Amino acid sequence: MLFRLVIQNYAIIEQLEVDFSANLNVITGETGAGKSILLGALSLILGERADPSVLFDKTRKCVIEGQFKVKREQVQAFFEANELDLEEGVIIRREISAAGKSRAFINDTPVNLGQLSELSGLLVDLHQQFDTLELEKSDFQRQVIDALAGHHDQLQLYTRQFRDYSRLQKELKELEQQRDHANKESDYHKFLLDELLEAALQDGEVEALEAEQQMLSHAEEIKGTLNRICFQLSEDEQPVLQQLRQLQASLQTLAAYHKDIPALSERMQSSYLELQDIAAEVEQLNDHVQFDGERLEQLTERLNMANRLLKKHNAHNTGELLAIQADLDQKLQGMLNLDDRILELQKNIAVLQQQLEQAASAITRERKAKVEPFEQKVNALLAQVGMPNARIKVDIQQGPLQLYGQDVIEFLFDANKGNQFGPIRKVASGGELSRLMLCIKSLVARSVALPTLIFDEIDTGISGEAARQVGIIMKELARGHQVVCITHQPQLAGKADAHYFVYKQLEGEKVHTHVRLLTQEERITAIAKMLSGEKPTAAALENAREMVTQ
Repeated sequence: MLFRLVIQNYAIIEQLEVDFSANLNVITGETGAGKSILLGALSLILGERADPSVLFDKTRKCVIEGQFKVKREQVQAFFEANELDLEEGVIIRREISAAGKSRAFINDTPVNLGQLSELSGLLVDLHQQFDTLELEKSDFQRQVIDALAGHHDQLQLYTRQFRDYSRLQKELKELEQQRDHANKESDYHKFLLDELLEAALQDGEVEALEAEQQMLSHAEEIKGTLNRICFQLSEDEQPVLQQLRQLQASLQTLAAYHKDIPALSERMQSSYLELQDIAAEVEQLNDHVQFDGERLEQLTERLNMANRLLKKHNAHNTGELLAIQADLDQKLQGMLNLDDRILELQKNIAVLQQQLEQAASAITRERKAKVEPFEQKVNALLAQVGMPNARIKVDIQQGPLQLYGQDVIEFLFDANKGNQFGPIRKVASGGELSRLMLCIKSLVARSVALPTLIFDEIDTGISGEAARQVGIIMKELARGHQVVCITHQPQLAGKADAHYFVYKQLEGEKVHTHVRLLTQEERITAIAKMLSGEKPTAAALENAREMVTQ
């Protein structure tokens, strides 16, 4: 509930604090005294856009602060979602600087207007005359019937299942699109894969084939050179190995005459042994190098095939071709997995759809069971508030499965017993809508915990017994909810638990708006003035006293 409203430097309010009661709060005052200014200030902490022109003193900032007592479960989800600290109470503050910059705070933490509006919607329900957008919304109409049906847990379970159902449908649609796109390419991918599989290339094969082709293509040149090397190393008239052996032996004879010669002799011996090994390997290699025309033809044919594949796939080596082959295989395998997943999703969706249809049917039955009692109660309340010929009818039509069932719910209205029912938004006047909203909210309030309810002149256009009945409904509504009502009707003011009087006062050269909580006697006088004018008669005073004490 809103237990304190603080206003500084707003319109013609320099400084104002109002402490509200937990039940029915009534605000009265002369036309133009500033009642609407109070609501204007309140709307700022409810997330409305700020207008710098409202500053009372253009050199100072404007501050509007609302202090609320809340039940933790009422706002906990919001505070957790927005990573805000939840304390015993909630303080919403809005500041407008002299330069026109607006800032908003929740428990001293800066927030944006979206967050402010979301939280204020959990705390305050502001209903102004002709402000009937909420009543016209299909979501609100459904929420009314659901509140009366009392199937909150069942509806939550259905909603969770429907979200799962929607998620699976979205996934199915995306997979089907992937499959349709993949189908256009799958035949070509299969052709490419088959071609690579038929080639059966091994890792590094192209590079090995090219090396072998080079060797066979130059076999005669290689063999001639190797023969010459073998001959010069071992078989010439003066073979290189023999000369080196003789040179090493000559050097060895000098070993005793110089300290560095033994080391040189050892190195020459090592060179001799190394060259001897080289001669043996050259001879062995020479024996293995043979020209093979048939093998060369085979190599050329396979390399031509491999090079064609390399060029086709823009690859540079066998490894890249094999990677492309693996990727094609994975894509085709993915197609098979995609079909399996689509089939699985279709089965799951069918099962879930059947469950949703059964749950939605049960929800529909519970809603329809509440329609007739709801219509009867609202129609009785409409007669009570001075609309004896008005009727409401709830139309429930079956639609597709959606987040809250499969029902399309619309409130229809007939103001003149003509059995000419039409959508509320088209056939009801502003005054009718205001009273209709009051009747509906008074019924819903018995089933759910509504936030603080604020009514701005909801009783405009009625008087006498109808006004008294509105007061009775307001009083009943305030037994379980905080209600703030701006009114010109003495019958409603007489039902107040707390009566606030708004008035203007000239201070210096400026007019200021003030709000005062009236005592019992002051209430009687104020209500008497509402009944008979500025100078109330004895009868008006007596009538006012009776209204207050009833």
